Amino acid sequence: MTALTGLGIDATQGGKPARPTASKAGRMAPVLHELRQHPNLAVGGTLLIVVTAIAIVGHIAPPHNPLAINPNDMTLAPSAAHWFGTDEYGRDVLSRVVYGLGIDLLIGAIVAGLALMIGSAFGLVTGYIGGWFDDIVMRVVDIVMSFPSFLLALTICVVLGNNARNVVIAVTIAYVPYMLRLTRSSVLTARSADYVLGARAVGASRGRVMALHVLPNAVGPTLVQATLMVGWAIFDVSGLSFLGVGIQPPSPELGVQVADGASYITSGQWWDSVFPGIAIVLTVLAVNFLGDYADEKLRGQRA
Repeated sequence: MTALTGLGIDATQGGKPARPTASKAGRMAPVLHELRQHPNLAVGGTLLIVVTAIAIVGHIAPPHNPLAINPNDMTLAPSAAHWFGTDEYGRDVLSRVVYGLGIDLLIGAIVAGLALMIGSAFGLVTGYIGGWFDDIVMRVVDIVMSFPSFLLALTICVVLGNNARNVVIAVTIAYVPYMLRLTRSSVLTARSADYVLGARAVGASRGRVMALHVLPNAVGPTLVQATLMVGWAIFDVSGLSFLGVGIQPPSPELGVQVADGASYITSGQWWDSVFPGIAIVLTVLAVNFLGDYADEKLRGQRA
């Protein structure tokens, strides 16, 4: 019995080797170490988890109907009945903020995802193939990037119309050139690497080389940029709604709420626009902290 135990064999299990068990603290040690080394991950991750959870709950079970008008409760100050007060139509501001948070988060993620996919695809092709196709695409990109992204999105929204779909299209078009240029720059470096030359030497097709060898090694900076782009998109979508050319009332989108409540600040009814503004700031801060963390990790891998 003692000999078996010394060899790491549990005699009570029919002579089978005992399974090593890792403690829960041991499994969590790398995570805790990463959080201590990178406070921006801890702060950004916590903020984003909280904001996302609030947005999900706000869509599934908001405290009140965010669109319900109640003339008897117009412009009430924050209280136990309405934690964030009510707006000029008697709608509960807390319900509208938590519901609108989900709208802005979803639009920001969609815009960043579309810009990442479209920009990376064109950047990969133009950077790897080069030639006249690269020249034409990059001149178009130069023309588009000569306009500030917000101004370009505003112009597209005015032309297409004021609804959520057109806002997504407009902001995505404004962001694609940034992703395209960043991906192309990485591809220009990666296409002359030894692993790419080796893949070509053994007869791999151009498409296979681009998809399996160039893109995975060139997409890192673009992914970091996409993380930050979620925050940019939330700011731009809110700004377009604030100016009246984006999502329109009575939608509880955060920019719409800030615009609706801005005219009431001077009369002392600050809660209608301050709380949606705080929600925008916290959401963008969370995404930016995570983007900074991703950028630090990418720089560390390259060093």
